[in-house]
Amino acid sequence: MDSTTITEKETVTVEELRKKYENVESEIADSDSTWDKVKNMIKSNKLAAFSLVVILIFCFCAIFAPFVAPHDPTVQDYGNVRARPSSEHILGTDELGRDVLSRIIYGARISLVIGLVPTTISMIIGTILGLMAGFLGKKVDFVIMRLADIMLAFPSLLLAMVVMYTLGASLINIFIALSVVSWAGTARVVRSQTLALKEKEFVEAAVSVGVKKSVIMLRHIFPNCLPSLIVLFTMNIPGSILSESSLSFLGIGAQPPASSWGLMVVNGKQWLFSEPWIAIAPGIAILIIVLAFNFLGDGLRDAIDPYMKE
Repeated sequence: MDSTTITEKETVTVEELRKKYENVESEIADSDSTWDKVKNMIKSNKLAAFSLVVILIFCFCAIFAPFVAPHDPTVQDYGNVRARPSSEHILGTDELGRDVLSRIIYGARISLVIGLVPTTISMIIGTILGLMAGFLGKKVDFVIMRLADIMLAFPSLLLAMVVMYTLGASLINIFIALSVVSWAGTARVVRSQTLALKEKEFVEAAVSVGVKKSVIMLRHIFPNCLPSLIVLFTMNIPGSILSESSLSFLGIGAQPPASSWGLMVVNGKQWLFSEPWIAIAPGIAILIIVLAFNFLGDGLRDAIDPYMKE
């Protein structure tokens, strides 16, 4: 067999791979978009749809708090301290006579932002590093994973405390602290899925036809990691809210007169057995938003994950 015949066979093989790759690209383009899948999820999964409505209500109240809150959350009424729930104060008042419901509504601003912003930043960092570690391998994988091991070797709350004590107590520093300590888990999950996906036929075909590595990671591997990332996102949001509560308990979280839910729980715990509404009401708000994000995440995972289609 001469070299010309071998070259022709190799050309045919490459051309077949290219055609298969183009066919896969066209199928992906013709398939339902993510928005179509979300709409189908809303129609089929009532619990996830209800959870989405709950989250939107909380977001609406946070954005339009001055119009929704019945009272000014900073006004102190010393003649009405720790008053029981009534028609004037639906959830009662706190230790300074401030309306608890109004403080919960305003506190949604800080708690939701603390839940969403650091989680989003840490997810972006972890996803990028996980894709690089899994796909590029070798030294890149070794350096990133050893750094992740160092981060995971220490309790996340302890690392957040170190960052907060170093930078000082402020909302921006909370974002930095929670973002820095939370990316390692995401990086490990994305790396493990990237290692499995890089052996798939569609990735090998893309490599064979000369598609850039960055395009393969972002266009072919990253979408297949989305279901796991959605679940992680819904789990990390309540984790960030609770971490802020712990930092507030130590005096380095949200600072008065801010009314984050965690700070309200910490301030009201000393009256838990005499005036329980002061701590229980913001605690219930945390519980509701945690469950809503979890149920919504499960619904989105079922709708987006290609392995869970009928």
